[in-house]
Amino acid sequence: MTEDVKKPMTDEQENRLIAAVGYLGILCLVPLLLKKESAFAQHHGKQGLVLLIAWLVLWAGNIVPILGQIVWMLGSVVVIILAIMGIVNALNGKTWEMPVLGQFAKNIKL
Repeated sequence: MTEDVKKPMTDEQENRLIAAVGYLGILCLVPLLLKKESAFAQHHGKQGLVLLIAWLVLWAGNIVPILGQIVWMLGSVVVIILAIMGIVNALNGKTWEMPVLGQFAKNIKL
């Protein structure tokens, strides 16, 4: 007879869902505050925080007539695409670094 021995879950396996939640706007605080011991969840939470800040900057720039609105629309599409890519990679257990904005996430110390 073989015994069904469960292997301990890795950080990525255990925290995939909470890491993915980190890309949903203000919910980036969930992995940052609840999973401080998880490098995987912290990585994705920090990237989600950078996306939130980028979107807020775009939103503030929306005040500028025409040009600000065009930049806000295009920038918002980019932010949404990056958020979707982040969610997919987090759910797949991958530590993915966003292009350009990922460098800012690395510099965040919490």
